[in-house]
Amino acid sequence: MDETAEHLTERLAVDLDDGFTELVRLHARAVHAFLFRVTGSAVEAEDLGQDTFLRAYTALRGYSPSRRRDLRCRAWLMTIAANVWRNQIRTNVRHPVSPAPVENSAETWADESPGPEERASTADDRGRLVSALTELPEKSRVAVVLRHVVGMSYGEIAEVQGCPVGTVKAQVSRGVGNLRELLKAGDPPPREALK
Repeated sequence: MDETAEHLTERLAVDLDDGFTELVRLHARAVHAFLFRVTGSAVEAEDLGQDTFLRAYTALRGYSPSRRRDLRCRAWLMTIAANVWRNQIRTNVRHPVSPAPVENSAETWADESPGPEERASTADDRGRLVSALTELPEKSRVAVVLRHVVGMSYGEIAEVQGCPVGTVKAQVSRGVGNLRELLKAGDPPPREALK
């Protein structure tokens, strides 16, 4: 465990509210990036991210201080985020929402004018990549995003996925190969589009 992670788990053990604030500060971007890449929707990623941290806080309240000290925060949060996303998929399959007519909801839409990030040269590439990621099977998608977007080790991903490291390596390899095939129609996006 590195020094930052050790400091964080100690803060969680001593003062849950203070430690949780630090946990969110350190890991919110990674959780959002993961959820955005697996869902393909910034709005959905934001909602699922809030649900992830709500569930994390609820769970931490029930943990003893010694259990909080032993926590591997990043892998633990990504496991919660993956489960929240999977639960959302199951809910959508069981209870599909019929979309409202466009005419009824047009007045409630937020300003869709392009912001600075959307104007970046890689915006089109990011869009194609996110779209291609949503085409991958669930296990491969999660493994690829955790490895190449979040930057987790194969061991951490194995912990999140609940499978051996060799299986994770195969999932990542297969997922990257499938992404290449999906993106073959045009020039592949530059590597920084994954970030």
